[in-house]
Order: sequence, then C-alpha cells, then structure tokens
Amino acid sequence: MVVTKDTIIGEVIMADEGVAPILMSAGLHCLGCALASGETIEEACQVHSMDCDALVESLNDYLQTLG
Repeated sequence: MVVTKDTIIGEVIMADEGVAPILMSAGLHCLGCALASGETIEEACQVHSMDCDALVESLNDYLQTLG
C-alpha cells in the first residue's frame, strides 16, 4: 500500500495496525472515532494543524519496511 493525502485513515489502519503508533505520535489520538473511518489523511491533518507531507512520508516509510 502507498499512502497519499487522499488515503482514508481507516484504510491505512486496516492495512496494518502497526501504523497506529505513528498516527498517535503525530497527534491523531482519535483513531477509533467515527470520522477516522471516512476521513482522509489530509483532512485530519488540516483539523489538527499537522504537517500532512511529513505524516504521509512516515506512514510510507513504515509500510515499506513490511515488504
């Protein structure tokens, strides 16, 4: 899986639950909230005033280590 700004948070979590600590450390502490299942990475970053590009990069770096 390759994560983009348009990737739904719930899809990323379903792909590999190991992304949860990355999302949490970035400031997305509401992984279980209803919005997370349908919200894009970019939308969440806007709401939480986060650097979307850095989060996408971190998620992709992690997912690449899985093979």
